[in-house]
This record gives sequence, C-alpha cells and structure tokens, in this order.
Amino acid sequence: MSQSLLPGCTGVLVLADGAVFQGLGVGAVGAAVGEVCFNTAMTGYQEILTDPSYMSQIVTFTFPHIGNVGVNIEDTEQFGDGAKTAARGAVFRDAPTDPANWRSNGDLPSWLAARGVVGLSGIDTRALTRAIRERGMPHAVIAHDPDGKFDLDALRAQAAAWSGLEGLDLAKDATCRQSFTFDEALWTWPQGYGEAMQPAKFEVVVVDYGVKRNILRSLNSIGAHVTVVPATTTAEEILARKPDGVLLSNGPGDPAATGVYAVPEIRKLVASGVPVFGICLGHQMLALALGARTVKMEQGHHGANHPVKELSTGKVEIVSMNHGFTVERDTLPAGVVETHVSLFDGTNAGIALQGAKVFGVQYHPEASPGPTDSLYLFDRFADLMAG
Repeated sequence: MSQSLLPGCTGVLVLADGAVFQGLGVGAVGAAVGEVCFNTAMTGYQEILTDPSYMSQIVTFTFPHIGNVGVNIEDTEQFGDGAKTAARGAVFRDAPTDPANWRSNGDLPSWLAARGVVGLSGIDTRALTRAIRERGMPHAVIAHDPDGKFDLDALRAQAAAWSGLEGLDLAKDATCRQSFTFDEALWTWPQGYGEAMQPAKFEVVVVDYGVKRNILRSLNSIGAHVTVVPATTTAEEILARKPDGVLLSNGPGDPAATGVYAVPEIRKLVASGVPVFGICLGHQMLALALGARTVKMEQGHHGANHPVKELSTGKVEIVSMNHGFTVERDTLPAGVVETHVSLFDGTNAGIALQGAKVFGVQYHPEASPGPTDSLYLFDRFADLMAG
C-alpha cells in the first residue's frame, strides 16, 4: 500500500477498499476487524459501547467530544464480557479528555483498555461518516500500536477477507448460558437504580438474544418479575414457566441467521396466545415468524435522535435506534399491520398482529441512552398482560 504513516501515528482504521484513517490509538493495544457504522448520539457513549447489538462493529461517534464525563460502574448495558459481546472498536474525532462528572469512576481510555476495545482518535469523523452515507458500512480493521508500526497491506487484506454480518448468527454468542432473574428497576434522581416492585404483577420471560439491562429495568418498573432465558430455549420450556408475557430482546447479527432456530419457537409462542413484545432484533425475528422478510441496510440507523411516527395517532417520537437490518414492509402478510415508520428514510419501525396481543418495534423504547419518548410501550405491554 503506497500510503505512508504520519509522524506520531499510533492508531489506524484501514477499510477494505484501501482507505486509511490515521490518528492516535486509544484503549486496548491490538487490532480488531468489523463493520464500521456511525452513531449520532451526543451522550451515552458507555451505554452504546456496551450494547450487545454492536457485536462485530466499530462505532464512529459523530459527536466530537466523547469521554468527557468518564465512565462508571452502573451504566454498562451488557451482561457479557467486554468486546467479545459488544462493540469491537470505537472512533473519535477528539482524544478523550479527563472526566468531569460526579458519577464518574474512571476515564474512558483505561476503561476501553480493560475491556479489550481498540480505540482511535484524531481523525476526520465527518469524512468517514460521509463515506458510510455514500457507500455503505465498510468492513475494516482498527489497530492500535504505541510504537506506530502497522502493516497497512496486511490490515487491508484482513478487512477485505472478513465475511461481514450477513448470514452471521451472533445471538448464540451474546446470549446467557443459563436462565436468571433480574430485579433492578429504572434510574431516578437522586436514588439511582431502583428495585423491582413487590409483589410483582406479572411474570415475564425475556428471550435473550443480547439483551440490554435497561430493557429488564423497564419491565421491572411496570411490575414484572423478570426471568431471562437463553436464545435457544424452546417455546415449550418458556410456556412451562406460565408467563403473562414474553419479550423478544434486542441483539446482534443477521435476524435470518438467528431465526433458523428462533423463528419456529416464536411462531409457537404467538400461536399460544401469550402476549409477545419484540424489540430490535426481536422485532425483526417476530416479523420473520409472521411471514415477512428482512434485508441488510446500507448505513443502518444508529443514534439517539431518530424521529419515528406512530401511524395510528400521527404522534412523532424521538427514539434510540441501533440496527443494520430492516423488515421489508412490502413483505408483511395480511393481518400484520405496520404501526411505526422512520421519518429519516421511511423504513419500517413497528408491527402488530391483528386480533392478537403481539407487537414489535425496531427501535429501543428502553432508551439508555435516551430519549425516553417511547417508554410507554412497556405500559402497553403491561396492559396486554393485564387484559
């Protein structure tokens, strides 16, 4: 590769097409391959980088000042281990500064290093974002070497050889290995995270495809007793727990690949009459179970400022989104109605099964990071379970 390294360069992002972004390495030393996306959120970088939906992805933050509030021990969203079950890399315009926040327990670079996440700062994130918008989410390798020694040709070849997310079942790696209960509720000022309601009003089983903690907190806050089960749990095993409702969680990878084993079980759950609520990947696989198809997106939706319209009321919500696949609305079968659409590009953002207590949304009503416009969907789920 003809491009030479700049003096002082300790980090690079090498795209499969040969483009190279040079800067300062942050966090873990080493290299990681993945799909590069951009996230437009201004806050919540810790929650973003610990969201299992970002497995095998390198997150570029469009907001320049990342790391200024540090990190804390409370706001991790994943249950898994570091970069193995969340984002592989992170890209920033400015180098993270020393933290200044009363909740901070540490700084972002040290936290990234401890988690095995490779970071890169000091690049033109606007140029990278524009490239993603024009040509789609590229395969790339992000690398950090304090000595500035990089084999750019080898890194480009590694990026080009990576198979990508299509056809990749990552939920099997993100999911829990055995069932567990969770009793933490939503965060409030000044108490912090609360406790689940006692006694519980509902029994809810969450199928874990890479669940975020705030989904479970949101369920506890509506009075649910939450049991989380692995992604491969059968419908019979779930229904044997006599749930009042079943939630299909968010998660990473290609919904069609995970759907090979998940969709037959989701169909049985729908047929049982138990209320079913799907979020993000769970929404996509619910759509597959009902007869629709999913497709890979060019740039995806990643951020906390996405406008979504609820079609029945005309209400517009600002929501968190994180997905690289979408439900093809033209494939929705009779009896499955579209309930929400993205106002950025018109893609599907929600469905419901007519005559049944079954619905799903493409976005993240649990927020974390915010906004919290769509927390009402958990109340809607509670109403279905109560009715």
